[in-house]
Amino acid sequence: RYSVAGYLWSPDGKAILFTSAGKMYLYDLQARAAKPVAAALSDGASDPKFSPDGKWISFVYRHDIWVVPAAGGEPRQLTQGGDENVLHGDLDWVYPEELDVRTGYHWSPDSRAIAFLELDEHPVATFPLVDYVPVPGKVDFQKYPKAGGANPKARVGVVEVASGKTVWLDRTAEYIPRIDWVDSERVAVQLLNRAQTELELIFAEASTGRSKSVLIERDPHWLNVHDNFRFFARSGEFLWTSERTGFRHVYLYRQDGALVRALTSGDWEVARVAGVDERNGYVYFTASERNPLGNDLYRVKFDGKGFERMTENKGSHAIVMNAQATAYSDSFSTLTSPAEITVRDIASNKATAVHAARSVREYGLLTPEVVPLVMSDGATARGMLIKPAGFDPAKKYPVVMYIYGGPHAPVIRDGWGGTNLLWHQFMAQQGFVVFYFDDRTSAILGHKYEAALHRRFGVVELKDQLEGVKYLKSLPYVDSERIGIWGWSGGGYTTCFNMLHAPEVFKAGVAVAPVTDWRDYDTIYTERYMGLPQENEEAYRASSPVFFAANLRGKLLL
Repeated sequence: RYSVAGYLWSPDGKAILFTSAGKMYLYDLQARAAKPVAAALSDGASDPKFSPDGKWISFVYRHDIWVVPAAGGEPRQLTQGGDENVLHGDLDWVYPEELDVRTGYHWSPDSRAIAFLELDEHPVATFPLVDYVPVPGKVDFQKYPKAGGANPKARVGVVEVASGKTVWLDRTAEYIPRIDWVDSERVAVQLLNRAQTELELIFAEASTGRSKSVLIERDPHWLNVHDNFRFFARSGEFLWTSERTGFRHVYLYRQDGALVRALTSGDWEVARVAGVDERNGYVYFTASERNPLGNDLYRVKFDGKGFERMTENKGSHAIVMNAQATAYSDSFSTLTSPAEITVRDIASNKATAVHAARSVREYGLLTPEVVPLVMSDGATARGMLIKPAGFDPAKKYPVVMYIYGGPHAPVIRDGWGGTNLLWHQFMAQQGFVVFYFDDRTSAILGHKYEAALHRRFGVVELKDQLEGVKYLKSLPYVDSERIGIWGWSGGGYTTCFNMLHAPEVFKAGVAVAPVTDWRDYDTIYTERYMGLPQENEEAYRASSPVFFAANLRGKLLL
């Protein structure tokens, strides 16, 4: 469910670590020669990293953390006791899937210790997965925490590289979604309760495990975990982002947890802190201030002044900034143009083209039309139309409606859409009107709006989506008797729910990878929005399509 880079640069830039199928090779750029790393461990090293000083290569092997000297030598096991039920620095299924955790361990800045996540999987239910392709079939066993069931027990340890001694932090929680280092002596850990309505940031001494609470975020609906914590080495202050106003913004705090000031504000979203320039006092971040369907790179000074947009072209900008925040790469695309990549020096504003966007003119792509829509209660939703090739307003056309219908996954973005965009372009070339729709919960306007689905999936979203259909039917060229709907994952769920709760509206549907009973989905995602099934039983049933299958009238492909 997650992966790490296939190659890693050494900190001094003189070597590259290549990884493939559990094997590692260190390539010396000057000698132009490669040597195997930890070759004796032949059955699957994963998640390799260089220590910050470049002297060690760490990796996960058989659910424990190991290190090997980068200059060559024998590998050494650091953590002890890892197995298929106790994961040290390794990850289960649900943490990467629902908390976007991509690694289970983190080097200290001085390369003397590693902070790691331990996940004890013993309480988690096990399910058999049968592969019928080989003969005889093969059975794999998957730990999977269903809604209302037991989660893995999580705690944080700090292991010293020289001695292998582990110190355990004195605090834990239902979920531990983020681990960072404040400095070489302290670890910053985020603790999240099961309801995901309270998140506590603690700083802990690496040598003793003793911690102190720094700040607590609370939300009546749920909290969205972020990766925007940044600690300032010079001042001892740190950056934090919060959705406390209904929109994610950047805040500056003192070490003791006292709020210094908000650095951004407004009815728009900060997506990600891209970099910090401590020398000149700037925070760089991506946000939707100008373009709610895309994003731009901005900066603001530590004192909250000097708010400035750095990118010119309107669309989507994927920014990767260097550690000093003096330059960045920008992968830019729009609805109708694939990505082009430039590298820009901030001081001189000089840009260097790295990759030019390929022309797509030969494919005869049709220009999408974005349609802002106001719902009957004043809420904002959004549609996007791709009209058929050779469009004739006097004709009647069938409609393919594309949807997700839940938080964090809008289907309309001002950026190159890859395979779905090309598939929908093909459908338009075959004579269909293609209609993308984002209801208020998925329209990337902010947490204020997505929270409308709290404790009950389907109802608010369907109401908006039916108003989107009403708009469709008002178009003289739409055949209202031939409206189809499809989606993937959350969109598969929405397709099923809509076809069973508005069976007279949709002639056909395609539901890919749908959730059909929320009691069968995982703890973290489901409970974040629905609460525990033991406490919200009626809503779980009302939100699950399987209980309404008898209502089906149209043609549904699962």
